Amino acid sequence: MSKLWGGRFEGKTDAVVEHLGESVSFDARLAPWDIAASIAHADMLGACGVIAKADARKIVQGLKAIAKRVACNDIQWDAQLEDVHTNIESLLVETIGAAGKRLHTGRSRNDQIATDVRLWLRDQIDTILGQLGRLQLALLDAADPHTETVMPGFTHLQQAQPVVLAHHLHAYVEMFHRDRSRFAQLRKRANVMPLGSAALAGTPYPIDRHRIAKALGFDAISANSMDAVSDRDHLIEFCADAALVMMHLSRFCEELIIWSSSAYSFVEIGDAFTTGSSIMPQKKNPDAAELVRGKTGRVYGDLHALLTLLKGLPLTYNRDLQEDKEPVFDASDTVQLCLEVFIRMIPAIHFRTERLAQACTQGFMEATDLADYLVTRGVPFREAHGIVGQAVLHCARQGKSLPELSIEEFRRFSPHFDPHVYTFLTPQAIVKRRDNPGGTAPRRVRAALMAARKRLQKD
Repeated sequence: MSKLWGGRFEGKTDAVVEHLGESVSFDARLAPWDIAASIAHADMLGACGVIAKADARKIVQGLKAIAKRVACNDIQWDAQLEDVHTNIESLLVETIGAAGKRLHTGRSRNDQIATDVRLWLRDQIDTILGQLGRLQLALLDAADPHTETVMPGFTHLQQAQPVVLAHHLHAYVEMFHRDRSRFAQLRKRANVMPLGSAALAGTPYPIDRHRIAKALGFDAISANSMDAVSDRDHLIEFCADAALVMMHLSRFCEELIIWSSSAYSFVEIGDAFTTGSSIMPQKKNPDAAELVRGKTGRVYGDLHALLTLLKGLPLTYNRDLQEDKEPVFDASDTVQLCLEVFIRMIPAIHFRTERLAQACTQGFMEATDLADYLVTRGVPFREAHGIVGQAVLHCARQGKSLPELSIEEFRRFSPHFDPHVYTFLTPQAIVKRRDNPGGTAPRRVRAALMAARKRLQKD
């Protein structure tokens, strides 16, 4: 099959330009969606009388036969035919004859590719939404046994205040909930059909765009043909949403990497998600977490590539837009792979609860509550803050913890201390007092986990 646009040319395209311009090496993955859109288009052409119904039926039958071959990986894609669209049209003509040449009536590759990518994107979003839900469930399952397991909460990577482990894990459930919300919103915005916009100005044929949209599951049709063929906002937004997912995964990776070090020993990650060293027999490296953390950067790069690609393009279609697919394909593949790793890795993480509890006795994490204790006895908080600061300095010099001070030592700093202070300073008492919605008190955390499960079931 000759070039679709070859009629006005006498000379051949330079071989290097052929290589530069081909896209079938990466857009062949769009074949199932391209065929689905072409089937809906052909059916509409026949129903509207733009082509004979008999030809429309032949086209649909031929496309379904090609779809089976695609599913069986039984297609030899021809780079000289440039892209997936031309390859499929060429196969169609080979399969059913001259009727196949009528398929492209009333459309352009410009609105064709815009439609294919939206169909593909919609399915990727559905897959990612499902993965995010499964990851949230894995985190909730991991959190459930630990609503009273105390651990250090950190600010500036310094031990700050005790929290319960389930509260920490629930924080990531909330992050991934926001991710799910963003992707769900994107799905609605992206579910608008460009087909029928043709090259840029629409088509003179009496087509029925709403019929195609209904057949393909689109919520609406595009309102402006020029915008429809040049819009790639949905791809940029997809990469931005994917980048946020990867950022959240990467933050969790960072914590797992730190927590699994011998200096912390908060967790042990299962053997299936760690590797050893070629020279140091003792090593158990958190490679899966490190790889996910590393792959975050490439998704950021995919987003930046799309933003740079689009920033200088005038309306409407420009060949530069061929470069939109590889970044978005890569972002989709990467985020789905990393989500699947996490879904499987979370149940393989063992939390060392004794070590977590021991760490709560270090770093003067009772200090804020000691100041709050003085407030309950009428001392203004700012004054209480200074008193406790002096007590901490004394402990640091003496190599003691705050609970190790005698009542006589406490009273050197303030006469408001009494023996009841010791019951105020245990990690369990500290977390239990954070009994406001969103706080780390065990009963509040249990309620939050239950609410998160109900929200997932509703979604």
